Amino acid sequence: MTESTLRLGRSGEQLAAQFLERAGLEVLSRNWRSGRRELDLVVRDGAVVAFVEVKTRRHGPQSPTESVTRAQRRRLRGAAEAWIHAHPGTGHEFRFDVVGIVMHPHRPPTLVHITDAFTGDDC
Repeated sequence: MTESTLRLGRSGEQLAAQFLERAGLEVLSRNWRSGRRELDLVVRDGAVVAFVEVKTRRHGPQSPTESVTRAQRRRLRGAAEAWIHAHPGTGHEFRFDVVGIVMHPHRPPTLVHITDAFTGDDC
């Protein structure tokens, strides 16, 4: 990954965290790692803990929310299982969300939050 791509991703994760906090969700973890697996954001939405994959793209034809592959969903599921194990009692209901962010050259970014974007069975 290039430095520019890393900066774009980190910027998107910061925007997503701010967006979700303004929507009333509590950020529990950012860039949580277990070995090679990573969760961009872990948030609490009422009684539900959501594992949030953040996809940030520059303006282009593909929606960032469409770019979560089956392999990525499997890795996210494994990371979520590790997070749950490392934080016992934190939640009893869980879901996977995706926040897609498009960075536009001359206007503010566009954010889309998809709750329950996929289930652990989709992996």
